[in-house]
Amino acid sequence: MISDKLQFRVRYGETDQMGYVYHGNYAAYFEMGRTEWLRKLDVSYKKMEEEGIMLPVINLNINYLKPAKYDDILTLKTTLSKKPTAKIEFDFEIFNEKNELLTTASATLVFVNMKTNRPTRIPTYLLKKIDFRE
Repeated sequence: MISDKLQFRVRYGETDQMGYVYHGNYAAYFEMGRTEWLRKLDVSYKKMEEEGIMLPVINLNINYLKPAKYDDILTLKTTLSKKPTAKIEFDFEIFNEKNELLTTASATLVFVNMKTNRPTRIPTYLLKKIDFRE
């Protein structure tokens, strides 16, 4: 399936008193990964919302293997785990500069029509871009 990698540095405000990344910040990291994953397909989440489609997270599972620390440069790998329908599923891996696997996660999001607030199928233009890349 389609993957993308993103590098970023851990900021001081993302850490707890021990200097480790606070566990709640990982959800924001995964959102960065999903947004960039879409952007690499030339799809804008903002444009999707303007067209009346939103993507709420309905499930997020995180496995913390080793801590990420203040000022670490992390690599986040975001991978589409299977072909989307009304749902889209991603797997995530976070590595440090030594290429040690720190965190794994999976997330499920659902395409929702903002007018009806009901699930809907993946937009055709996004499905075509995914089919083209596979």
